[in-house]
Amino acid sequence: MIKHAYLFLFVLTATCQKKDVPFGTDLPNALNEVSGNEIIVNSNEIWMHNDGGNKPDIYCLNEKGELLRKITLDAKNEDWEDITSDSDGNLYIGDFGNNNNKRKNLKILRVPFNSLKKEGDIAVEKISFKYSDQKQFPPKKKKLLFDCEAFFYFNNSLYLFTKSRVENKSGKTNLYKLPAKKGKHKAKLIGSYNFGSSNYNWVTGADIRDDGKQIAILTQKDIWLFSNFKDDDFFNGSVKQIPFKHLSQKEGICYKNDNTLILTDENDHGRGGNMYEFKTD
Repeated sequence: MIKHAYLFLFVLTATCQKKDVPFGTDLPNALNEVSGNEIIVNSNEIWMHNDGGNKPDIYCLNEKGELLRKITLDAKNEDWEDITSDSDGNLYIGDFGNNNNKRKNLKILRVPFNSLKKEGDIAVEKISFKYSDQKQFPPKKKKLLFDCEAFFYFNNSLYLFTKSRVENKSGKTNLYKLPAKKGKHKAKLIGSYNFGSSNYNWVTGADIRDDGKQIAILTQKDIWLFSNFKDDDFFNGSVKQIPFKHLSQKEGICYKNDNTLILTDENDHGRGGNMYEFKTD
């Protein structure tokens, strides 16, 4: 049954007027720790997955939050944190959660589009990587910058936005780029941005609009929209901040269309566990 759970936002404009998200929809109990969501191009189906330690399943839902089907992957959910897709409808799942900054088996799982309606254990391709600038596992406390919960696909590459665990620098994110193909790769550092100092400023999700002209970065406290950038220099352009009045463990974000985003949050002791939709303008 669908329950309406209201999520309120402030939108930073010249007049600082409020903008409200119309409603939220309860997610199925199977997605109690939802950690990522994605809509494949030319589709209304929404793909989601749970956080690390859960079964290696991905879930297909409709816009009402109703479960359409579940697919089990032939892989381990060590710490799945986000999901994205390419223009051919292939899914990519980021198994790169790295709370202690000491993992040496970071990977991204590629799920072929033609497997998304099959049954049984679905084979995946593994894109293994390491950060080009990480020298110690774990590094010193002032360099705990190699956790990650957010990424997207763009022009044959994958872009990762890290989550800082440095004290008073929680909102810092480093942007890395690596090829979206099977193999072992080094994720190249290409930029950085600071969203704030508290844990509420952690980067927990990201997506890029289908036209490649805007990206959305999610924290538990805000949505940040970047536009008017050149190529993949995402942070050098226009920026718009959308602060939340409602705080919950938000971890998933994707574009439904050019001016509509889909958000999800984990069920945290009865708070959250919903899917939200709202306009960006």
